[in-house]
Amino acid sequence: MAAAKPQLKKRAKRDWSKAKAERFIAVLGETCNVSEACRRSKVPLAVAYRRRKIDAAFRAAWREAIASAYQRLELVLLDRAFNGTEKVVKRKDGSEERMREYSDQLGLTLLRLHRDSASEAAREHQPQQIEELRERVLRKLVRLKQRHEEDKDSE
Repeated sequence: MAAAKPQLKKRAKRDWSKAKAERFIAVLGETCNVSEACRRSKVPLAVAYRRRKIDAAFRAAWREAIASAYQRLELVLLDRAFNGTEKVVKRKDGSEERMREYSDQLGLTLLRLHRDSASEAAREHQPQQIEELRERVLRKLVRLKQRHEEDKDSE
């Protein structure tokens, strides 16, 4: 027999509160690391993935956090590729020298990742080419107009 009144179920400690979900997403956005986000928000890994599967808003926030973290990571890596990292070299006499070290592997990886967009930018028309294209289009429009007027006169 059904109860006369709806019963409120007490929230279990392991259930996600809004604050816990926000904490998870914030840590995920900072670290781009699901395991770390789970650890710091005190949520089991399986529970996080289950929630992502069933909660569309949470899934969207997850994607946004990963995208944001990825963009920051890319900027850091670009900075390292262009500016290097500082390295302290100790000499036998105990003195130290600071120098910049550049990672060839990082540079090659970034080149490979951005090759398509760089090629696309190189193919864009130069101002001189644009003017030439404009003249060709105008000549074609004049010819079309003349043809249209001739067709109109012959009717």
